[in-house]
Amino acid sequence: MMSWLAKLIFLRLMGWKLVGDFPTLNKFIVAVVPHTRNFDFIVGVLTRAVLNEEINYVGKKELFNPFTGWFFTAMGGAPINRGTNENKVNAIADVFNKRNRFRLAIAPEGTRKRVERWRTGFYYIALKANVPILLVNFNYQLKKVSFLKLFYPTGDLKKDLAVMDEYFDKAMQSKS
Repeated sequence: MMSWLAKLIFLRLMGWKLVGDFPTLNKFIVAVVPHTRNFDFIVGVLTRAVLNEEINYVGKKELFNPFTGWFFTAMGGAPINRGTNENKVNAIADVFNKRNRFRLAIAPEGTRKRVERWRTGFYYIALKANVPILLVNFNYQLKKVSFLKLFYPTGDLKKDLAVMDEYFDKAMQSKS
């Protein structure tokens, strides 16, 4: 039912389209670029509903309290402790290791502002958890969500980031 409603709203009424293939793998990182709008969350939730696929995120553990935890869990959330000196890469890699299925949506920019460099946590999480990175582009001008490539990090951060950035640049310049 939700998938049908999401298709009606997102694809028909709002005029967005989905391009490319969403992997059938159980574990990977969904790296969404660019992250420039508050509306990205809505686009992501509607995309997930249209696909009828589980896509997760992490949030501070305080959100997962007895009053609101049910909502954040139902939305695909997983709690992490952000308030300590705990290594966040290791904490999130542990979430991957403890679950049979976990697809982590994350914005490499780490903010909605334009940045010169991405934060690298998503990359190191992928390496530590031994999972690929699905490159996803939200193009508001063309109203298009593109699943660009399932990227397997090599451990050469500089080279890998350059390759990923090239995919995102091409997606933003694409006319269709």
